[in-house]
Amino acid sequence: MIYKRLGDYIEPVNIRNKELQVTTLLGVSIKKVLMPSIANTIGTNMKTYKIIEKNQFAYGPVTSRNGDKISIALLEDFEKAIVSQAYTVFKVSDEQEVLPQYLMMWFRRPEFDRFARFKSHGSAREVFDWEELCDTQLPIPSIKKQQQIVAEYNTVTNRIQLNEKINTNLEATAQALYKHWFVDFEFPNAEGKPYKSSGGEMVYNEELDKEIPVGWSVERLEKLTKKICVGFVGSLYDSYCGKEEGIPMLRTTDLTTQGMSYKDLKYVRKEFHCKNIKSQLKKGDILVARHGTNGMPVIFDADFEANCLNTIIIKPNKIQISSKLIHCYLNSVETKKQIQGSLGGSVQSVLNTKIISDLLFFNRNDTTDLISKNLGLFQAEIERKRSQLFQLEELQSLLLAKMTQVELKTLSS
Repeated sequence: MIYKRLGDYIEPVNIRNKELQVTTLLGVSIKKVLMPSIANTIGTNMKTYKIIEKNQFAYGPVTSRNGDKISIALLEDFEKAIVSQAYTVFKVSDEQEVLPQYLMMWFRRPEFDRFARFKSHGSAREVFDWEELCDTQLPIPSIKKQQQIVAEYNTVTNRIQLNEKINTNLEATAQALYKHWFVDFEFPNAEGKPYKSSGGEMVYNEELDKEIPVGWSVERLEKLTKKICVGFVGSLYDSYCGKEEGIPMLRTTDLTTQGMSYKDLKYVRKEFHCKNIKSQLKKGDILVARHGTNGMPVIFDADFEANCLNTIIIKPNKIQISSKLIHCYLNSVETKKQIQGSLGGSVQSVLNTKIISDLLFFNRNDTTDLISKNLGLFQAEIERKRSQLFQLEELQSLLLAKMTQVELKTLSS
């Protein structure tokens, strides 16, 4: 296996935005993508910012703030953009020798992150500087082999993106169905027609200060669940954490708009899990972050044992209401307004179990049962797609791991 010094194939780029011709400002995330910057640039001299062009890289040399990840990314979605002066911009010297996309695959490897963290140095903050990046060793096969590796990786990546898009559409459709039935009150009447627009009888409800369908009740969410509680509150310490083994401990950072993330999991020892019964999770439980306006509600949809840290857990009474119906309810605009009102208008306030328990939910047994069944079909398909996603992500990781196993040729051959 022949490894090459990366510095022999890359070179720094230091072009400033002196003419202010480039306005797209990007930042490098620890997910190794360039994304729109959220930095406050009012009063900032944008002439000093660096220009990055398509197929060029940017990375943040400071590693002490990023946990185990190195902030490095390849620009692919724009022809030109600007990044902060704090980033180092560089490019491949000769794309006939190294494909930028192949190199980016190497940077995505967890082994690269570990190497960079190990090589980082400094007292107040640790830095993985340009010289150390250049000293990185990696295999560089023929350009044809690189193209094959990149094509295979991109095929898997595109399938992942397609599945994510399908799930986003399924979630949006489920949310729209919930709104149609439980907000607009256009659920099917006895004749299968939309209730309200077909002249369905409405009655004023004092508690909500609005009209609701006749025969509907208003219930506190607590009455429709088995339990609403807070999981283990505290920090993860070595005394009860396992190293990449044990029981997964889900945190607020694992709650995403795509659902529960099972990447980069933290683990606790079995005895810790058994001791903390209250925070043990079962499939169908809903986790709500304790900070923010609506807490990013997410359904725990895995079949393995897990515990949770610093989150509110809602355990639905599935005889009365499905997990997906509660999930759609928590994500609705109306519920967010209820939560915001309970927080007193502050987005920084901490959610507690009382706020969640006291949320008011419309309920009518036959209608609730019917929409629960319909939304359950959506959730089953979402879980099926997510299962495919996990398999694709494992394949993606395997392709990155196999980069050291390709049959290599020297550049002179």
